[in-house]
Amino acid sequence: MNRPLLYAVLVPALLMTGCTAEPFTPTSPASPVSASATPTPTGDAYAAWQAGRSTPVADPIYPERGTDALDVLHYDLALDWSPSTRVLTGTATLQVRPTKDAASFSLDFKPYDIDSLTVDGAPATGKVAKEKLTVATPVTADSPFTLVVAYHGRPTTTPMPSKRSDSAPLGLTVGKDGGLWTMQEPYGAFTWYPANDQPSDEALYDIAVTVPKGWSGIASGTPMGQDGDTFRYQSTDPVASYLTTLAVGKYKKAAGKGPHGLPLTYWYRPGDKGALPVLKQSPKYLAWLEKKFGPYPFPSGGVVMVDSESGMETQQMITLGSAVFSYGADQFELDVVHEYAHQWFGDAVTPADWRDLWLNEAWAQYAQLVYQKETAHATDAALDAWLRQSDSALRKEFGPPGHPRPSEFAMSNVYICGAAMLRQLQSVIGDKKFFALARDWAQDHRNTQQTRASFTAFVNEQTGQDFTAFIDAWLDSPTTPPKSLKDRRR
Repeated sequence: MNRPLLYAVLVPALLMTGCTAEPFTPTSPASPVSASATPTPTGDAYAAWQAGRSTPVADPIYPERGTDALDVLHYDLALDWSPSTRVLTGTATLQVRPTKDAASFSLDFKPYDIDSLTVDGAPATGKVAKEKLTVATPVTADSPFTLVVAYHGRPTTTPMPSKRSDSAPLGLTVGKDGGLWTMQEPYGAFTWYPANDQPSDEALYDIAVTVPKGWSGIASGTPMGQDGDTFRYQSTDPVASYLTTLAVGKYKKAAGKGPHGLPLTYWYRPGDKGALPVLKQSPKYLAWLEKKFGPYPFPSGGVVMVDSESGMETQQMITLGSAVFSYGADQFELDVVHEYAHQWFGDAVTPADWRDLWLNEAWAQYAQLVYQKETAHATDAALDAWLRQSDSALRKEFGPPGHPRPSEFAMSNVYICGAAMLRQLQSVIGDKKFFALARDWAQDHRNTQQTRASFTAFVNEQTGQDFTAFIDAWLDSPTTPPKSLKDRRR
């Protein structure tokens, strides 16, 4: 997720003179077509979705969202949107592995009208209340089942648990023109399909979006073509629910090719034309990121522009608010780089719970800052001074990055303070070892969920030294750790 008003912006005059003043300053109902037409599986057929197997954990920051009792392996979403009536009609087919024996099971879901509900092909009883769909069917641990939910209704959003300046309601938003778009971190996917809406349960996806003639349906994943007015997408790499996206509108499409012929797609409206030249520079941004962090982790990429003040690293199809471009092309470029960096950090490697949001944002923020420093020819001293000054102020206001407050989701401390830790780690072990560590973290842990403990163990193993106290101090201290902290690692 981006922070347009709080991202570092270069002040060229100060950078040119090498002043010790702040060179970096904060700115800061039709029946839908089946998505994959896959029959209800039996027996070993669930092996087809084993790449979507996860180890769900209860999230301590937002415990009311998601469950550790279910591991969704695959979502097949067939969606039909009517702009004139503002009604979404959907059929969600889920392959689910229970992790516990239970007399019933629940998923996060907004109160749509349920048209039909089956478990393994048999009619089942379900109730939607308090943003939960509860199905009164017993399940057995490690015995997968198929849930099919047909539903319709008018989408509504859910409140954002944050005081951010760019905060807006989460989930599926209906625009004034009848279009749709999503922003759903830390949750909100449940506003358009039944979901285990927490980061530790990643799954495979097939999404089909049927829209009126002249409209386009855009979703996360690899574009799989268009059948009439139905647009299809598939994710063969597992996706956390907050990293899915859906957009519907009268879009235009531009195509490009990234490194190694990577297919790229840019979806924009007439009012977004000013952003298109920056989006078309995506191959350059991805090539730069590949040099730092290794191969791009997915089979396609791109950006869809929406009516938001923020941006989101939705997997394989970044969701960027058109308001972000209002801060200027230079700032917009940094935001695009930031969201592409998340494809490595946050998407390919996802935190197990929201305590470790810094694992996403620290790396993406630091990648953005390194790109900014290199392209603007900034000095190391300028970056160091800005990071330490910003870190101090943010810890005082929001606390340390390893202890995010539930009511202050994704505030700048998890971005800047985490990036300051990575900057000091780089200064201790050197550039070559640091970027080798960054590359190996992203590549070796691809398609997994990770934690502070696993990151610490990785750093210690990679460097052959004990950085536990170093990492704990940067994540837990209410004040900026001293530069001399590097000596405590031995």
